[in-house]
Amino acid sequence: MVFECISRTSRRNERWTGKITEFENHGSHYEMRIDSRSGILVIFGKTTQGGFACMPDFGAGCHLVNLKDKFWNTEKLSNVLGKVDGITVAEALFTIADRVEKSDSLRSARPS
Repeated sequence: MVFECISRTSRRNERWTGKITEFENHGSHYEMRIDSRSGILVIFGKTTQGGFACMPDFGAGCHLVNLKDKFWNTEKLSNVLGKVDGITVAEALFTIADRVEKSDSLRSARPS
């Protein structure tokens, strides 16, 4: 899955592309690999306190509210990864959100 990232400043917009090259549903969490300006492994999921994303290769993690909330996720991820990688991960999460929601709804619909 290819997605576009944009960093807006008062002077100009900078654009680059990213690609989700791997995506895995582990049942309790998800894992994806992003190829962009950096190669980023992201492990994300939900807890009783909300969502989370961890980037083990960066020694970083943060809380998320909703995978589609680009503003919140960009702010939180940029604080722990830097601006470019934060924007990239937030865009990747937004891009994969519908697939994750569909997977979660299928899992919760299964009989116990």
